[in-house]
Amino acid sequence: MKEQSPFVLDARLALPFSGMEEINLDDFCDLAELAAANASFFNEPKGSNLDFTWQKGWIKFSSSISTETAENNLVSAKVTESQSRKKALIVFHHWNASTRYDHIAKFLSRRGITVVQIALPYHFERSRPGSQFADYMLSSNLGRTIQSVRQAVLDGRKLIRVLKHRNYEQISVLGMSLGSWVAGLVAANDPAVKKAALFLTAGSLADMVWTGRATEHIRASLAGQIDVTQLSKAWSPLNLENYVAQLARPGLELQLSLAKRDTVVLPHLSQPLVAMLRQAGARADVLELNCGHYSFALPPYILRTGLRTLRLLA
Repeated sequence: MKEQSPFVLDARLALPFSGMEEINLDDFCDLAELAAANASFFNEPKGSNLDFTWQKGWIKFSSSISTETAENNLVSAKVTESQSRKKALIVFHHWNASTRYDHIAKFLSRRGITVVQIALPYHFERSRPGSQFADYMLSSNLGRTIQSVRQAVLDGRKLIRVLKHRNYEQISVLGMSLGSWVAGLVAANDPAVKKAALFLTAGSLADMVWTGRATEHIRASLAGQIDVTQLSKAWSPLNLENYVAQLARPGLELQLSLAKRDTVVLPHLSQPLVAMLRQAGARADVLELNCGHYSFALPPYILRTGLRTLRLLA
């Protein structure tokens, strides 16, 4: 069981507001809803440079967001190159991942797709010293959670610029579980993304945290401090349902792979997002598998998903 952490707003980390060091929950929710409606919220800061290194299969660059954890401010991405240099896929892993998806990378690279596995904030080389898990990426600190997901999105967008600079023509994204929210937000906000595969995803991150088995310790910290309706408003910039119009834009193809017996991202949370995408005319291929959140990564489920993803990317 992961340890509970205090409930904190920490609006200064995440939201645009004027000279207010302390705000209440209602104000936080109002500002968060404004941020979700702000088309520039996930834009890279003006003047963001493109300094990077690409050596021995690794891309490294400074994050556009600076945090108190120095290790987190340097972005690392593992590259599995294909013989063709036209197609690139950026992969966003799940929360608390301990290993990268090298089997997926090898499978796709042999088929002409360069795979770039980026480390999410507070994971792998970016981990906070002394932490046992990525507690700063997703937690009961509302502002830091928004900041961390926003940082992940900006890092992904900067990586897209790196790949475009290296003349990759087709950029796609893939995300698993929490990584699917990041990949979805990148796809929604960056027109350079042509294809997006979202595995074990839903619309509302707040609802997922409130109901999922993997986040019970966060729900326990939130209990008595905030209800799920307020949390949904507070984390509205992270809700994929607020970006359906962007995800349904012409030229973007989507694949959603869902697990019918998921206890982390409950199946009923995915259905509103699917319905909204279809209503908006999105080019969305939806695959529902009779498995759970963790068995999704096992045969035959991952094989079916992998072949479906290969069809999308090819």
